[in-house]
Amino acid sequence: MRTVHTDRLVAVLGPTNTGKTHYAIERMCAHSSGLMAFPLRLLAREVYDRVVAIKGKEQVALLTGEEKILPPHARYYLCTAESMPTREGRQAGSADQGLRDFAFVALDEAQLGADPERGHVFTDRLLRARGREETLILGSETLRPMLRALVPDAEIIGRPRFSTLSYAGPKKLSRLPKRSVVVAFSAEEVYAVAEMLRRLRGGAAVVMGALSPRTRNAQVQMYQAGEVDYLVATDAIGMGLNMDVAHVAFASLRKFDGKRSRRLTVPEMAQIAGRAGRHQRDGTFGTLGSVESGAALDPQEVMQVEGHHFAPLDHLYWRCGTPDFGNAEQLIASLEAKPTLPGLRAAPEAIDLAVLKRLAAEPDIFARARGEAMTNRFWGACGLPDFRKTGAEQHSRLVGRIFRHLSEGDGRIPAPWFADELQRLDTVQGDVETIAGRIAAVRTWAYIAHRADWLAEPRHWAERTRELEEKLSDALHERLTQRFVDRRTSVLLRDLDKRGAERLPVTIAADGLVSVADEPIGHLTGFRFVADVAARHADMKRLMAAAERRLGVELARRAAALVADTDDAFALATDIGRPVAIFWRGDVVARLGKGRSLTEPRLTLHRTLDPLSADDRAKVAARCETWLQTAIARHLAPLAAISAAARDSATAPVLRGLLAPVADAGGIVARETVTASLPILSRDQRRAATQLGLKIGTLDLFVTTLLKPEPMRWRLALLAARHGNMMPPLPKPGAVMLDRPDPLLRAAALRAGFRELGDQLLRVDLVERLARQAHDAREGQRPFVPDPSLSTSLGLKPDAVARLMRTLGFALHKRADVGRDDAGGLATAWLWRGRRPDRVDAPRARPGNAFGALARLLPPQSPPPQKQGAHG
Repeated sequence: MRTVHTDRLVAVLGPTNTGKTHYAIERMCAHSSGLMAFPLRLLAREVYDRVVAIKGKEQVALLTGEEKILPPHARYYLCTAESMPTREGRQAGSADQGLRDFAFVALDEAQLGADPERGHVFTDRLLRARGREETLILGSETLRPMLRALVPDAEIIGRPRFSTLSYAGPKKLSRLPKRSVVVAFSAEEVYAVAEMLRRLRGGAAVVMGALSPRTRNAQVQMYQAGEVDYLVATDAIGMGLNMDVAHVAFASLRKFDGKRSRRLTVPEMAQIAGRAGRHQRDGTFGTLGSVESGAALDPQEVMQVEGHHFAPLDHLYWRCGTPDFGNAEQLIASLEAKPTLPGLRAAPEAIDLAVLKRLAAEPDIFARARGEAMTNRFWGACGLPDFRKTGAEQHSRLVGRIFRHLSEGDGRIPAPWFADELQRLDTVQGDVETIAGRIAAVRTWAYIAHRADWLAEPRHWAERTRELEEKLSDALHERLTQRFVDRRTSVLLRDLDKRGAERLPVTIAADGLVSVADEPIGHLTGFRFVADVAARHADMKRLMAAAERRLGVELARRAAALVADTDDAFALATDIGRPVAIFWRGDVVARLGKGRSLTEPRLTLHRTLDPLSADDRAKVAARCETWLQTAIARHLAPLAAISAAARDSATAPVLRGLLAPVADAGGIVARETVTASLPILSRDQRRAATQLGLKIGTLDLFVTTLLKPEPMRWRLALLAARHGNMMPPLPKPGAVMLDRPDPLLRAAALRAGFRELGDQLLRVDLVERLARQAHDAREGQRPFVPDPSLSTSLGLKPDAVARLMRTLGFALHKRADVGRDDAGGLATAWLWRGRRPDRVDAPRARPGNAFGALARLLPPQSPPPQKQGAHG
C-alpha cells in the first residue's frame, strides 16, 4: 500500500443496514486489485466467502492473525485491521507483502478509532492506508467531524438506512418473536440465555467473537436454515455480521470493557440494535424482562437509536504507526509519543505495549533486542494477541519464551516444543467451556505458525494448526448444539409452521415409535401415546395434538385387532397402589368400578380410547366385557354361583339371606356376621349351601377353592374396584400364615380369607382344621392337651394358639396334673366351656307402634338347643 493521497478518497457514512459493505465489495471487484480491512476475523471471513463466489479462490486472499489463505496470484485481499499489510511496522506475513500496493483500499467500521483498546490501529489505517486508484472509508455518521479535521480532502457521502428500526419495549424470554437475536456481554450470560431458550423454544444458536469461523458459520447456518429461530450472541454481532434478524433483545445494557463494568453508549446500542431488519424489512429492538429489571432503555436513548442521532466524535486514539526500531528504549519512546494533529489523543496502553515494557525491563531480553532487525522481531513477538485472555503478566511469560527462541540459534521456535503444545490440545473431551479454551490456545499457535520466519516449516505447522482448530471447532459446534438445541423439537416446529399440522408426515414403527417428519416424538403403547420426556415444552403441545389427530387410523386398526384377539391377550392388572384395570397386550384399555354385584363390575374404557369412534368404542367395550365375565366364571365360579343364587327368586328367602352377605364379601364371612340366618336354616337349605361350595365352619363361612392364589387375587381386585380403591397388597401365593404384617397387608389379608390371631393371621380353612382337631381331641368337660404338631408346622406362636382356643370356646386349665410337653415343661391344658349359641334377637317393640303391640301377644320363642360340642 502507498501512504500518499490519491484523486479519489471517499467516506461512506451511515447507520447499519445502509449497504455500505455491499457497496465497497462492488467497488473493489470493479478494480484490478483491492484490499478491505475489517474489525473482526469473522467478518473478514464472511466477506472473503462472498468475494470468492465472485472472483474465484485463486484470486482472493484472507489475512487474519491466525488464519491466512494466500494463493500465489491473489489480487483481492480481505483482512483484519491489525493484519493489514503495511510498509512499516509489523508485517502481516512474508516480507514482500509490505511492498504490495492495491488499486482499491477500504477500511470498514472506521469509527472504531475512538475505541480505547484498538482505536489506534483504525486511526493509523484511516490516516495512512490508501489505494492507488480509490480509497473508501466506511463508518458511522459520528465520524464526519473527525474526517473533516483529519482528512479534509475526502468526499463524504451519507447513506440512509434501508428499513425502519423501532423500539418494541421489554419482552420476556418466552414471548420473544421468532428470528430474534439476544445479545449478552459474557460467556456465562450467553450460555444461561441459550439454555433457557432450549427449554422454552427448542433451542438457540450461539455466536461469540471467541468462536472460530468454522464454529461460527455452523451455528449461523443453523439459524439461517431455520433449524432454530433464536440466536444468542455477544456484541460481536454488531460488527456487520449479516443475518436474517427481525428483533434484537438486550439481555443486559452493561459490559466489561477490560477495565471496568459500564453501561453501553448509545452508539454501541444502535450498532447492535441495527442488526434487526435487513434490506427493506423493518426491524425492532428491546430488552429482556420488565422495565424494573434494570436492563431498560430510557426514552432519550430510544429516540436516539430510532432516529440514528448521536453525538459526533470529538477525538480518535492514535499511536505512532512508524515506530523507531533502533532499540527497545527507542521503540517504547516512539510508541508513547504524543500526537500532533488536532483531535487525536494518545492511545491507552494496549497489551502489546504492556508486554513490551515488562519484557524490556528484563536484562536478558533487553540485551537480545539490539539492532533494528532484532528490535523489530521483538516487537513482532509482543504483538502476539492474548487469545486466552490471561492478562499482561501471564501473557508476557509466553511472549518472553518465544522471543528467546527467536533470538538465539537459528532464530526459530523449536519444532518439538511447538508439536508438544499442539499435542496437549489435541483432544475433544470436555464441555463447551473446556473446548472453547482449547480453541483459544490453538489460535495462539496458529498465529505463530503464520509468521513466515518463526518456524522451520511454517506451511506444515499452519496446516496442522488449521486441522486442529477445525477438529476442535466441529466438537464445539456439536457440544453447543447438544447443550442448547433440542434439534428434534426445532425441526418439528419448523415443519409445523411450513406445512401445517394436517400435513405433517406421521409414521409408526413396529415397536410403536411415533415419528413426525422422521423425528421421533414418543411411543404408541396399546392405545396410549406417551411423549418423549425430552420433547416436553410449550410448543410441543401443538405437535402432540397434530400427532394424535393423525393417529386415528392406527387406533382404529388396533381396536379391530383387540376385538378379534383371543382371551390370552387380555389380563387383569392388579398392580399395588394402582386402579384395577384390564390390559390388552401389555397396556391398559379399561378400568373396573362398582357394578350390580361383586361379580358384575362396571367396565369403563380408558381415556386413551377416547379418539376412537363410538362404534369402535362399543365393540371394544363388548369384547372386554365378554373376556371379563369369562375370566370371572373361570376363576370365581363358586362365588358367581353364590351371587346368582342370592339373587334368584327361586332360592328360599332364608338361604338367600345367608348367601347375599357371603357373595357381597367375596365368598368369605365371619360366622358372627350371619348369626341371624344360621339357626333357622333347614337341613335341605344347609345341603344346598354346601352344594354351592360354601362351608359353614366353626368361626367362618368360606369357599375353599376361593382361597387359592389366583381366585384370591381376583376377589381382592373386585372388592377394591367396588369401593373405588387402589389395588391392595396381596399375601404371597400359597401363604397360610402371616406374621406381623404391615397395616395395609393386614387389612387386605382379612378380606382375602385370613383370621386375626393377635400378631399373626391364619387362613380360615386352617383355622377350621385346628378347630376340628381340638374338638376331636377333647372328652366332654375333662381337661385335655391339644396335639401341637399342626399348629407348630403352621408356625403359630403360643399366644396365637391360645387366642384361637379361647375364640373356639375353650378355657385354660390351671391345674398341673395333665402331663408335660415334649420339652419337659408343664403342658398347657384346656377345658371346653362352650361357645355362646347362635341366636336371633327378638324384635323390640317401639313405643306407639301398632305392630309392636301385636308382638307382645306372641308367645316367647326359645332358640333351638345346641348340642354340646357341636361344630357348626
